[in-house]
Amino acid sequence: MAYCVNCGVELEASLEKCPLCNTPVYHPAKEEKSKPASPYPAIRGEVARVKRTDLAILITVILSCTALGCGLLNLFIFQMNAWSLYIIGLCVVFWIFFIPAMIYRKLPFFLMLLFDGAAVAMYCGIIAYLFDGGEWYRLIALPIIIIGVVLIMAVNLCYRFLSRSILFMALAVVLALGIFCVGIDASIKNFITGVPGITWSAIVMTCSLIIAVTLFTIMRISRLREEVRRRMHI
Repeated sequence: MAYCVNCGVELEASLEKCPLCNTPVYHPAKEEKSKPASPYPAIRGEVARVKRTDLAILITVILSCTALGCGLLNLFIFQMNAWSLYIIGLCVVFWIFFIPAMIYRKLPFFLMLLFDGAAVAMYCGIIAYLFDGGEWYRLIALPIIIIGVVLIMAVNLCYRFLSRSILFMALAVVLALGIFCVGIDASIKNFITGVPGITWSAIVMTCSLIIAVTLFTIMRISRLREEVRRRMHI
């Protein structure tokens, strides 16, 4: 039962005004119904995500059309040299880099790395073929690619089986970069003089060892390790 807020007389549920003092009667239920509807939809719609396979098909089509188009242009119009092999080889490299990882999400990292290394070696082989550079390909390109693949595998093994701490991974990466520079230097020296040796990479390796020893010392002393973590927010 409702009552007038002004004079207190008892009111019927259907009245809009008080029959005694004409004070408007407030009906909460009617107020709720009369509220304007929200301009935003009650149900939130979402656009379906693009599947990896669909994206892989799109990238494959783009790379295939690019390679085919450049090959036809080179074959019938711009015939001065085999320039299209650069683009075709680059398309193959991009395909090997991205498509297997998109389609096979559980593909082992080492297998992907071997595919990527083979793709880079193939592209360098195309360049060597076009410029008659079989010697530098054998003495410089292949050794550097093999050393790079082996070092990346080694760093990945350290991450998976030894430690995942930032300090340890920084130590592993610094040592790997030093060894990689030594491999580049030795390969170039072997190509020029016929005897493997190192020059500038000795400085890089010395700096890498100094940094590695410093990081190892910080890792072994708990107070230093915690202080570094606190200051670097890691």
